[in-house]
Amino acid sequence: MILYLLLIVAPGLLLSGAAAMLVKSRFNYYSKVPSTRGYTGQKAAQKLLDQAGIHDVKVIRVNGFLSDHYNPSTKELALSPPVYDSTSVAAIGVATHEAGHAIQHATGYYPLKWRSILVPAVQFGSPIGMYAMMGGLALISVSAVLGKAIFIFGVIAYAMLVLFQLVTLPVEFNASSRARALVVEAGIVGHQEREGIDKVLSAAALTYVAAFVTSLLTLVYFLMRSGLLGGSDD
Repeated sequence: MILYLLLIVAPGLLLSGAAAMLVKSRFNYYSKVPSTRGYTGQKAAQKLLDQAGIHDVKVIRVNGFLSDHYNPSTKELALSPPVYDSTSVAAIGVATHEAGHAIQHATGYYPLKWRSILVPAVQFGSPIGMYAMMGGLALISVSAVLGKAIFIFGVIAYAMLVLFQLVTLPVEFNASSRARALVVEAGIVGHQEREGIDKVLSAAALTYVAAFVTSLLTLVYFLMRSGLLGGSDD
């Protein structure tokens, strides 16, 4: 357990914490930089939807800080107050990124479909995968058959989370790529302002990379502890 804390938990917390701090820092900085063309986050997102011919998605306001998201099942593009009402470069970047997800959905972007398929498995398996792996390893010394069965169940459940996070990477990167291109094409911001959007979205992408790397290292660690991946269960 100490080895797990040193090799997985500590680096994972540092990586995730650094990514979160970078996102907050860049968002706070560029939230003070107003766009010269006066689009709010809501109007910027709506314009991209209109230009893409998407008329069945609602842009709504939700509570929270950076709680912005697109829900494919309800076709709602939810923006937090600091994004919905603001004309800042940061707000436009976040809003158009979420619009990018709506465009992905409308155009049948395959990674988004795959991620949606994985959601039920992740919701069921993610909370118990880690505990099953830990419990399985602990039980092996008492009952090898039962312990290994529980451990393998935990591996499968936790692997669903890792797979979900892996599929999330192209979904997020593609949404940001669409936003970067479309905000200029649509005349929402100029080329200089887009540099700020690039920095905000690049920082946000790092949070998904950090989550995936941390989960992958955790899975590799437990597989090595079990002896299934070149380690031993001593």
